[in-house]
Amino acid sequence: MKGTWKIYLLALVSFLVGTSEYIISGILDKISVSLDISITSAGQLVTIFSFIYAVCTPVIMALTAKMERQKLLVIAMGVFVIANVLAFILPGYGLFVAARALMALGAGTVVVTALDIAAKIAPEGKQAGSIANVVMGFTVSMIVGVPLGRMAAAAYGWRSIFGFLVLAGLLAMIVLYFAIPRVKGDAPVPLTKQLGLLKNRRTVLGLAITFFWLGGYSVAYTYLSPYLLTVAGVHENALSGILLAFGIASLIGSKFGGYSTDKWGVTPTLTGGMLLHIAALVLLTVTVAFTNSWLPIVAILMLWSFTAWSTGPTQQFNLVRIEPEYSGIMLSLNQSTMQLSMAAGAGIGGIVVDQISLSQITWIGAAGVVIALLASFLLNGQMKEKALASNAD
Repeated sequence: MKGTWKIYLLALVSFLVGTSEYIISGILDKISVSLDISITSAGQLVTIFSFIYAVCTPVIMALTAKMERQKLLVIAMGVFVIANVLAFILPGYGLFVAARALMALGAGTVVVTALDIAAKIAPEGKQAGSIANVVMGFTVSMIVGVPLGRMAAAAYGWRSIFGFLVLAGLLAMIVLYFAIPRVKGDAPVPLTKQLGLLKNRRTVLGLAITFFWLGGYSVAYTYLSPYLLTVAGVHENALSGILLAFGIASLIGSKFGGYSTDKWGVTPTLTGGMLLHIAALVLLTVTVAFTNSWLPIVAILMLWSFTAWSTGPTQQFNLVRIEPEYSGIMLSLNQSTMQLSMAAGAGIGGIVVDQISLSQITWIGAAGVVIALLASFLLNGQMKEKALASNAD
């Protein structure tokens, strides 16, 4: 289809910036040793990135709403490249934190702008699919980018990853400049209007599901590599393969979540996925404690990843049905909530590792998902009340 390759180019760009976010979880132990910091301090690199992404991206997009989209995308990629150069060359933890902060500013702007362009250049009736492809690029970064980054770190050192991202980012900037058509910006949507939706109880409950579901996931996922190496006793040589299997399971889970939502509805898919998510984390804890075999551990990790990410597309649709006339704003709020939840999850996970034990992160993660499950029950009740009120009218 004419122009489809441009959508995939935007998906590739999304993959690059997604890799820059997720890769820290795959090399946490190596950063800790190299920079002579604790695992907890290394984990806060995830918190910083996600927090800045969540808070600053809506502000940047509001300020640049009228800017031509292709120009904004290239500039944002330039910021992303500069940040990776700094991450590659600057010594010490403090300067690396500063580079990660700049990286988050560029990454957030790149992803949102790429989604906007994809919707505007897609053929009529194909906008949703085009957006899904760009989002898929971000998801695949966890599936492929993290294990490949682990392999690169083992072979060339962990900073080499950011050098590779610099080269790929420079190439992407050149291709984007010549390949992506000029697209007009939009009339800005005031932040006050976006935040005004938070007065709606159903909106708050919907976003609470995202926050506690993904926050619970992030508590455990951020420290997954050291957990597997230290607590589960997985050998270093097997870790990249396990992370790849974990990522593939997340992709399958995401696809299944969309299929299940269409076939059986939001409520069964959402509640069923979170119940299995909780069960997988509990099973992982018990299995690690009572077995020395890595095969059942890998099987449970894949179950965890599958069930966790089956919630993703379902929850996006869930938020749209809450306020269908403000679907764009709801999805934007959800993106910020997702990043805030990852920041909070990484921060809480760091406290657990530092104050309690690395082995306890799965229990805390499961507790977060339990809260999300309770929020989904409350929301379901609210939606039924709204439907009954509409029918009465």
